[in-house]
Amino acid sequence: MISSVAVLTNPMSGHGKATTNSAKAIARFRERGVAVTELAGKSAAESLALARESVAAGVEALVAAGGDGLISAVLQVAAGTEVPIGIIPGGTGNDLAREFGIPVDDPAAAADVIIEGKTKAIDLGRAGGTYFGTVLASGFDSRVTDRANSMSWPKGKSRYNIAMLAELATLRTVPYRIELDDQVVEVDAILVAVGNTRSYGGGMLVVPGARTDDGMLDVTVIGGTSRFNLVRLMPTVYKGTHVDIDNVDTYRSRTVRLSAPDTTAYADGEPLGALPIDIEAVRDAVRLFIP
Repeated sequence: MISSVAVLTNPMSGHGKATTNSAKAIARFRERGVAVTELAGKSAAESLALARESVAAGVEALVAAGGDGLISAVLQVAAGTEVPIGIIPGGTGNDLAREFGIPVDDPAAAADVIIEGKTKAIDLGRAGGTYFGTVLASGFDSRVTDRANSMSWPKGKSRYNIAMLAELATLRTVPYRIELDDQVVEVDAILVAVGNTRSYGGGMLVVPGARTDDGMLDVTVIGGTSRFNLVRLMPTVYKGTHVDIDNVDTYRSRTVRLSAPDTTAYADGEPLGALPIDIEAVRDAVRLFIP
C-alpha cells in the first residue's frame, strides 16, 4: 500500500465533474490514512508545471483527477521516471482508465486501486516528442475535433455529434503516405488512427488489436467510402468489428510516419499539429496503478 500521493485536478474536465470526483477521491485517501498534497492548475501549462515540481520532489505517486487531456499532461513528466501515476476519471472519454478497468463512475473505488499499490509498466506512443497513452487520430476524426473545439455550444458529447454531422456533409478522402517499419502504404483515406490502446472517444474501439505491452503501434486505415457506408460503419467501431469491413485495413509497426495535406493530428484528444508527423512506440515508458 502507498502512504502519500500528489493529486492534480483539472477543474474544467467533465464540466466540473473532475472537481467533484477529486474531492471524493481525496476523502477516500485520507479516510485510509494516505497523506494528500492537492495540486490544481488553472491551465494545461500550469498543470504541467505542478506535475513536474511534484516529480522532481520525489513524490511517491502522482494522481491525475480529470480527463484524458490532464492524463496526457501527467504522462509528459512521469514517462521515463520511477514515479507511478494513478487515474481518478473525471472527463468525458476516460479511455485510458477504461483500457485497464479503472472505475470511471466511482472515484472512491478508483482511489482504492491506487491505495492498494499494484502497478503495471505500460508502453506509450510518442509523436513529435509528445507522449500519448491512447490513440493518435488524423483525418475525419481530427476534423470533427477541430470543428467541435471551435463551437461554444452545445456542451459535452452533443457538440461532437453535431460536429460529426457537419463533417459528414463535406466528407472527402485525403491522400496519405504511411511509412511503417517494413513497408510504405499510399492510400486515399477518410481517416488513419494510430493506437497504443484500443479506444478513443469514450469507448470507440478504433484499433481493437492494440496492446500496451508489445512495444508496437496498431494502425487502422479507413479508405474511401460513401457517407451512407460511413454512417453504417460508425456503430461497429464501438464493437471493434469495423476492421472486418471492406476498405478498412490494419497494420502493426514500431514506428509510423504519417503524411497528408491539410490534416491535423490529435493524441489523447490534444492537438499535436499538422502532418507529417513521426510516431514511435516506447516500451514500458510509465508505471500505472491498475486493479
